Amino acid sequence: MGFKCGILGLPNVGKSTLFNAITKSSIPAENFPFCTIEPNLGIVNVPDKRLDSINNIVNSEKVVPTTMSFVDIAGLVKGASRGEGLGNAFLSNIREMNALLHVVRCFDDENVVHVDGAINPLKDVETINLELIFADLDVLEKREQKLEKLIRSGDGDAKKHKAIIQSLKKLMENGSLPKLDNFDLEEIKFIETMNLLSTKPMVLVANLSDDDSKNKLDDIEAYAKSNGMNIILAIIKVEHELATLEEEEQAEYLELLGMDEPVLNKIILAGYKLLNLETFFTSGPKESRAWTIRKNSLAPQAAGVIHTDFERGFIKAEVISYEDFIVCEGESGAKRDGKLRLEGKDYLVMDGDVIHFKFNV
Repeated sequence: MGFKCGILGLPNVGKSTLFNAITKSSIPAENFPFCTIEPNLGIVNVPDKRLDSINNIVNSEKVVPTTMSFVDIAGLVKGASRGEGLGNAFLSNIREMNALLHVVRCFDDENVVHVDGAINPLKDVETINLELIFADLDVLEKREQKLEKLIRSGDGDAKKHKAIIQSLKKLMENGSLPKLDNFDLEEIKFIETMNLLSTKPMVLVANLSDDDSKNKLDDIEAYAKSNGMNIILAIIKVEHELATLEEEEQAEYLELLGMDEPVLNKIILAGYKLLNLETFFTSGPKESRAWTIRKNSLAPQAAGVIHTDFERGFIKAEVISYEDFIVCEGESGAKRDGKLRLEGKDYLVMDGDVIHFKFNV
């Protein structure tokens, strides 16, 4: 579907190590700023235990998880909006992303330099946010200048759009990422046309050391709460080690750490949800598969993810909720217990639906 979740932050905070862990690849992750210059893209399986549970019932020949794209973006530094570091090239890379994972350094390690010389997670978050805001203010200023000409020619929409821009600028004045809660759908549609950096959905990933770095989290956790932002605590070094292990070794390591699953899974799923994505399933003897859709997709649109002909020729969908599929032990049990529903073109697909499409081709 072309959705990308970008991994950003200051240099040397663990972005590339996180990317390597997520993708199980081996791009450079060296101890110097700007090691990553060109953004690296990885296609990642989205962990979903529901798919395994479905297949435990169906026992398909093949199991296919859904995927999403992660991009490792080079370290952003103070002054990037004015061309510092690798400057506007980084900002343009971020502009191509649909959502952002912001990695924040909370670990102490004298062998890993900090670009500003001291560990201060809240200050680092604010540094990145300010650069995004400064870049956006420039975009807003240029758009406002164009609107002025349209307003003089009597364009009513231009007047409304200028008011939206002024509201955004006011929200950015205190250095906070602007919230769009008070804008209506039409206003948000206009805002989206400007592809602003500071309005992209974001999750914070606090990169801890395995000792006492949690005592640095009070400020950043308070910041996340006040901004309605999710924060995930992770020891990225450990997550990278886990990602390199075979399944049996990984299970033993997790047990040793007292963990049910890698934090990495939470990070991948957080990126998935940031992109406003949901999953539906198809399942049969040959294949059990997870499919990605945008939230609030109609049944024909979901069918079109499988094949465009399915959307054009859509007739109806046989739908079983994931919960009913498991409780009834599959499709035949769901039919027997009246849990299989026939849905038409107006059906909004729900996350976890197990669907069999009927169509003409």
